[in-house]
Amino acid sequence: MKEIIVSHPLVKHKLTMLRDVNTDSPKFRALVDELVYLLAFEATRDVETEQIEITTPIQKTMGTVLKSTPTPVIVPILRAGLGLLQGMSQVLPTAEIGFLGMRRDEDTLEIETYANRLPKSLVGRTVFLLDPMLATGGSTIAAINFLKELGAKTIVSVNLLAAPEGLKRVSEEFGDSIDLTVVVAGVDEKLNENGYIVPGLGDAGDRLYGVVD
Repeated sequence: MKEIIVSHPLVKHKLTMLRDVNTDSPKFRALVDELVYLLAFEATRDVETEQIEITTPIQKTMGTVLKSTPTPVIVPILRAGLGLLQGMSQVLPTAEIGFLGMRRDEDTLEIETYANRLPKSLVGRTVFLLDPMLATGGSTIAAINFLKELGAKTIVSVNLLAAPEGLKRVSEEFGDSIDLTVVVAGVDEKLNENGYIVPGLGDAGDRLYGVVD
Protein backbone atom coordinates (compact mmCIF):
# COMPACT_ATOMS: atom_id res chain seq x y z
CA MET A 1 0.00 0.00 0.00
CA LYS A 2 1.23 3.46 -0.91
CA GLU A 3 0.48 6.46 1.30
CA ILE A 4 0.44 10.04 0.00
CA ILE A 5 0.06 12.79 2.61
CA VAL A 6 -0.58 16.03 0.73
CA SER A 7 1.26 18.81 2.58
CA HIS A 8 0.53 21.77 0.27
CA PRO A 9 -0.03 25.03 2.21
CA LEU A 10 -3.53 25.44 0.74
CA VAL A 11 -4.43 21.93 1.88
CA LYS A 12 -3.22 22.68 5.41
CA HIS A 13 -5.13 25.96 5.44
CA LYS A 14 -8.44 24.46 4.35
CA LEU A 15 -8.06 21.48 6.67
CA THR A 16 -7.53 23.84 9.61
CA MET A 17 -10.74 25.70 8.74
CA LEU A 18 -12.59 22.38 8.49
CA ARG A 19 -11.50 21.41 11.99
CA ASP A 20 -12.85 24.60 13.55
CA VAL A 21 -16.02 23.89 15.52
CA ASN A 22 -17.35 27.31 14.47
CA THR A 23 -17.38 26.40 10.75
CA ASP A 24 -21.04 25.89 9.82
CA SER A 25 -22.37 23.28 7.38
CA PRO A 26 -22.56 25.49 4.25
CA LYS A 27 -18.96 26.63 4.72
CA PHE A 28 -17.88 23.12 5.67
CA ARG A 29 -19.32 21.71 2.43
CA ALA A 30 -17.60 24.39 0.37
CA LEU A 31 -14.26 23.74 2.07
CA VAL A 32 -14.55 19.98 1.53
CA ASP A 33 -15.25 20.56 -2.15
CA GLU A 34 -12.19 22.81 -2.47
CA LEU A 35 -9.97 20.46 -0.49
CA VAL A 36 -10.91 17.35 -2.44
CA TYR A 37 -10.30 19.23 -5.69
CA LEU A 38 -6.71 19.74 -4.49
CA LEU A 39 -6.31 16.14 -3.31
CA ALA A 40 -7.64 14.88 -6.63
CA PHE A 41 -4.55 16.10 -8.44
CA GLU A 42 -2.38 13.75 -6.37
CA ALA A 43 -4.96 10.98 -6.55
CA THR A 44 -4.92 11.04 -10.35
CA ARG A 45 -1.15 11.37 -10.75
CA ASP A 46 -0.84 7.83 -12.17
CA VAL A 47 -4.02 7.81 -14.25
CA GLU A 48 -3.54 6.15 -17.65
CA THR A 49 -2.95 8.43 -20.65
CA GLU A 50 -2.31 8.15 -24.37
CA GLN A 51 -0.83 10.29 -27.12
CA ILE A 52 -2.97 11.83 -29.86
CA GLU A 53 -2.34 14.20 -32.73
CA ILE A 54 -4.08 17.59 -32.63
CA THR A 55 -3.91 20.79 -34.64
CA THR A 56 -3.14 24.03 -32.85
CA PRO A 57 -3.75 27.44 -34.47
CA ILE A 58 -0.10 27.20 -35.58
CA GLN A 59 0.54 23.59 -36.60
CA LYS A 60 -0.05 19.93 -35.88
CA THR A 61 1.46 18.49 -32.72
CA MET A 62 1.21 15.52 -30.36
CA GLY A 63 -0.59 15.85 -27.05
CA THR A 64 -1.51 13.77 -24.00
CA VAL A 65 -5.09 12.85 -23.06
CA LEU A 66 -6.69 10.51 -20.56
CA LYS A 67 -7.42 7.07 -21.95
CA SER A 68 -11.10 6.73 -22.79
CA THR A 69 -11.12 3.05 -21.81
CA PRO A 70 -11.24 1.50 -19.35
CA THR A 71 -13.34 4.26 -17.79
CA PRO A 72 -12.35 5.15 -14.22
CA VAL A 73 -15.00 4.87 -11.54
CA ILE A 74 -15.62 7.18 -8.58
CA VAL A 75 -17.24 5.49 -5.57
CA PRO A 76 -18.29 7.59 -2.57
CA ILE A 77 -19.13 5.71 0.60
CA LEU A 78 -22.55 6.98 1.70
CA ARG A 79 -23.43 9.29 3.24
CA ALA A 80 -20.39 11.37 4.11
CA GLY A 81 -18.51 10.35 0.97
CA LEU A 82 -21.02 12.29 -1.11
CA GLY A 83 -19.39 15.46 0.17
CA LEU A 84 -16.22 14.54 -1.72
CA LEU A 85 -17.93 13.65 -4.98
CA GLN A 86 -18.16 17.07 -6.62
CA GLY A 87 -14.49 17.93 -6.11
CA MET A 88 -13.38 14.58 -7.51
CA SER A 89 -15.77 14.56 -10.46
CA GLN A 90 -14.65 18.04 -11.47
CA VAL A 91 -11.18 16.64 -12.07
CA LEU A 92 -12.49 13.44 -13.72
CA PRO A 93 -15.76 14.49 -15.39
CA THR A 94 -15.82 11.44 -17.71
CA ALA A 95 -15.62 8.93 -14.86
CA GLU A 96 -18.56 6.69 -14.02
CA ILE A 97 -19.99 6.99 -10.52
CA GLY A 98 -21.03 4.16 -8.25
CA PHE A 99 -22.28 4.21 -4.67
CA LEU A 100 -21.57 2.09 -1.63
CA GLY A 101 -23.64 2.51 1.51
CA MET A 102 -21.88 1.59 4.76
CA ARG A 103 -22.31 2.54 8.37
CA ARG A 104 -20.51 1.77 11.60
CA ASP A 105 -22.34 0.27 14.55
CA GLU A 106 -21.52 2.75 17.32
CA ASP A 107 -21.47 -0.03 19.95
CA THR A 108 -19.47 -2.76 18.22
CA LEU A 109 -17.65 -0.53 15.64
CA GLU A 110 -18.45 -3.24 13.06
CA ILE A 111 -19.25 -2.18 9.49
CA GLU A 112 -22.70 -2.82 8.04
CA THR A 113 -23.38 -2.56 4.29
CA TYR A 114 -26.87 -1.28 3.42
CA ALA A 115 -26.52 -0.21 -0.24
CA ASN A 116 -24.48 -1.39 -3.22
CA ARG A 117 -24.83 0.43 -6.53
CA LEU A 118 -21.71 -0.49 -8.46
CA PRO A 119 -21.02 -1.61 -12.03
CA LYS A 120 -21.31 -5.38 -12.49
CA SER A 121 -17.65 -5.57 -13.43
CA LEU A 122 -14.64 -3.43 -12.53
CA VAL A 123 -12.12 -5.63 -14.31
CA GLY A 124 -9.11 -3.61 -15.40
CA ARG A 125 -10.52 -0.34 -14.06
CA THR A 126 -9.23 2.25 -11.62
CA VAL A 127 -11.56 3.10 -8.75
CA PHE A 128 -11.38 6.27 -6.66
CA LEU A 129 -12.91 5.48 -3.26
CA LEU A 130 -14.18 8.54 -1.37
CA ASP A 131 -14.66 8.74 2.39
CA PRO A 132 -13.82 11.77 4.56
CA MET A 133 -12.36 9.82 7.46
CA LEU A 134 -10.12 6.75 7.55
CA ALA A 135 -10.51 6.05 11.26
CA THR A 136 -10.56 2.39 12.34
CA GLY A 137 -10.14 1.31 8.72
CA GLY A 138 -13.17 -0.95 8.86
CA SER A 139 -15.28 0.73 6.18
CA THR A 140 -12.27 1.19 3.91
CA ILE A 141 -11.36 -2.49 4.16
CA ALA A 142 -14.94 -3.60 3.55
CA ALA A 143 -15.26 -1.29 0.55
CA ILE A 144 -11.94 -2.41 -0.95
CA ASN A 145 -13.00 -6.05 -0.62
CA PHE A 146 -16.20 -5.22 -2.55
CA LEU A 147 -14.16 -3.58 -5.28
CA LYS A 148 -11.62 -6.40 -5.40
CA GLU A 149 -14.37 -8.98 -5.87
CA LEU A 150 -15.61 -7.01 -8.88
CA GLY A 151 -12.12 -7.06 -10.40
CA ALA A 152 -10.85 -3.52 -9.78
CA LYS A 153 -7.29 -3.16 -11.09
CA THR A 154 -6.24 -0.13 -9.05
CA ILE A 155 -7.89 1.47 -6.01
CA VAL A 156 -7.15 4.99 -4.78
CA SER A 157 -8.69 5.89 -1.42
CA VAL A 158 -9.19 9.66 -1.07
CA ASN A 159 -9.63 10.83 2.52
CA LEU A 160 -9.53 14.13 4.38
CA LEU A 161 -8.10 12.67 7.58
CA ALA A 162 -6.66 9.35 8.70
CA ALA A 163 -5.69 7.80 12.01
CA PRO A 164 -2.41 5.86 12.30
CA GLU A 165 -4.35 2.82 13.54
CA GLY A 166 -6.57 2.82 10.47
CA LEU A 167 -3.69 3.19 8.03
CA LYS A 168 -1.82 0.37 9.73
CA ARG A 169 -4.86 -1.91 9.66
CA VAL A 170 -5.52 -1.30 5.96
CA SER A 171 -1.86 -1.84 5.12
CA GLU A 172 -1.72 -5.09 7.07
CA GLU A 173 -4.97 -6.29 5.52
CA PHE A 174 -3.93 -5.86 1.89
CA GLY A 175 -0.15 -5.47 1.78
CA ASP A 176 0.87 -5.74 -1.87
CA SER A 177 -2.08 -7.94 -2.85
CA ILE A 178 -3.66 -5.07 -4.79
CA ASP A 179 -2.51 -1.79 -6.32
CA LEU A 180 -3.74 0.44 -3.49
CA THR A 181 -2.94 4.07 -2.74
CA VAL A 182 -4.27 6.19 0.13
CA VAL A 183 -4.28 9.96 -0.51
CA VAL A 184 -4.98 12.01 2.60
CA ALA A 185 -4.76 15.65 3.69
CA GLY A 186 -3.54 14.79 7.19
CA VAL A 187 -2.73 11.96 9.58
CA ASP A 188 -3.81 12.74 13.13
CA GLU A 189 -2.62 11.59 16.53
CA LYS A 190 -4.81 8.60 17.38
CA LEU A 191 -8.30 7.16 17.81
CA ASN A 192 -10.23 7.75 21.01
CA GLU A 193 -12.19 5.10 22.90
CA ASN A 194 -15.19 5.67 20.63
CA GLY A 195 -13.23 5.15 17.43
CA TYR A 196 -13.10 8.84 16.46
CA ILE A 197 -9.99 10.51 15.10
CA VAL A 198 -8.20 12.85 17.56
CA PRO A 199 -8.02 15.83 17.22
CA GLY A 200 -10.07 15.19 14.07
CA LEU A 201 -12.92 17.38 12.91
CA GLY A 202 -15.92 15.62 14.44
CA ASP A 203 -18.49 13.56 12.56
CA ALA A 204 -17.95 14.51 8.91
CA GLY A 205 -21.44 13.42 7.86
CA ASP A 206 -23.13 15.49 10.54
CA ARG A 207 -21.00 18.52 9.77
CA LEU A 208 -21.73 18.21 6.06
CA TYR A 209 -25.46 17.58 6.23
CA GLY A 210 -26.64 18.05 9.81
CA VAL A 211 -27.29 15.65 12.66
CA VAL A 212 -29.46 12.61 11.86
CA ASP A 213 -31.08 10.87 14.84
